[in-house]
Amino acid sequence: MHIEAKQLKQKVESILDNYQRDEGMLVSILQDIQAEYNYLPEEVLVEVSQSLGTPLSQVYSVATFFKAFSLEPRGRYLINVCLGTACHVRGAVKVLEAIERELDIKTGGTTKDLKFTLETVNCVGACALGPIVIIDGGYHGQMKIDKVKALLKSYT
Repeated sequence: MHIEAKQLKQKVESILDNYQRDEGMLVSILQDIQAEYNYLPEEVLVEVSQSLGTPLSQVYSVATFFKAFSLEPRGRYLINVCLGTACHVRGAVKVLEAIERELDIKTGGTTKDLKFTLETVNCVGACALGPIVIIDGGYHGQMKIDKVKALLKSYT
């Protein structure tokens, strides 16, 4: 086993130990793993399955059921563009397109440098601030196309 795999195994073992290897804590275990790696690597899911004595199909079932989990590498910063009605009528689609152009990715994609992942949401409940862009949990309201470049640059 090379160093990287050894470190990975140690980190996963530590997370599992935090939950006393309780199969009932699978969602929390996966949340901690995702927080560590920014996604759920296949080899980690296999390790979790083996360590908990849980079928791999069950681990994958949980990992794919919740939208918060990703089986693909994600960017350091998650961008959510609200496309709810209030945001939509105020130009959210144009803002989304500007972000796609600026980052050279489409919705659902991740930049090559793994810095940003771009997604859309139906509503974030901040209609008065629309159109709204959420980056890494920070809300940026009344977003305009000409503000996109500066906003993304502030996350460098």
